[in-house]
Amino acid sequence: MEQVSPLYPDYEPFSIPVGGNITIAGVRNGKGPPLLLLHGFPQNHLIWHKVAPKLIKNFTLIIPDLRGYGSSSKPTAKDTNDHSLYSKSIMATDMVSLMHSLNYPKYYICAHDRGARLAHKLCIDHPDKVEKCILLDICPTKAMYTASQHPFALLYWHWFFLTQAAPFPEDVIGAAPAVFARKMLPSKSFCDETAYAAYAAQLEDAETVHGMCEDYRASAKEDIEEQKADEAAGRKIRCPLRVLWGTEGVVGKLFDARAEWRRVCVEGALDEERSLAVEGGHFIPEERPEDVVRCVLDFFR
Repeated sequence: MEQVSPLYPDYEPFSIPVGGNITIAGVRNGKGPPLLLLHGFPQNHLIWHKVAPKLIKNFTLIIPDLRGYGSSSKPTAKDTNDHSLYSKSIMATDMVSLMHSLNYPKYYICAHDRGARLAHKLCIDHPDKVEKCILLDICPTKAMYTASQHPFALLYWHWFFLTQAAPFPEDVIGAAPAVFARKMLPSKSFCDETAYAAYAAQLEDAETVHGMCEDYRASAKEDIEEQKADEAAGRKIRCPLRVLWGTEGVVGKLFDARAEWRRVCVEGALDEERSLAVEGGHFIPEERPEDVVRCVLDFFR
């Protein structure tokens, strides 16, 4: 078991097999109903370190690394054209198995970025597992790729870089991980030095970089196919959903987030009145933790 980060003092580490030779690692702490916190790219479970201390009196927090990130497993497919090991349906199953192993049959979810894409699919495929869900700074994957035009491609260039065939993006990042870290990581003006160092270290690890790329490759192929199938079958989010996005991020600038999420929810599931923009950019859990805490305490009750 790896040492717990000083950003999570007194948290219990875990490393739990979830099937298919995959182990999900993370930390947990708190009292109350279970709340699953899911991180995004290019980070790991440390992204919640500003949020978690304000929630442990109200919730039992389960804070994992996604497959491909942090200390969790990083599988590699034999067929380089097959990215299904990182499809959001499979990654959602990781979390369902994790929570089952921890004896939590139903739970709240708050998720950012890639974790929010996983959470979207978890809500669709496992509606009986989710009490309520908060998604941070995303619109549905299919909607974002479908809307890809000049401004989007410039701002989210990494969506098209990381999806290139292996090992091109892996080799480029591996040749200059510090340069890529400076481009992609949160600003040091609000990102803790310990967290920043941990995120940057991931980009020096070849297995993690490959896992990150596979996560994006799956979104450009398997995840879009899954969302098309869900749309055709009329499968939508049924649990109560609230969405926050940054005023200065791509979602805030280029998308009508309420309209996009309304399309993939059953009538009445989306809390449209309190789904809103918060000041700042993409990395809401670290840049605007007080807004996340306020939303969780208000919505998950």
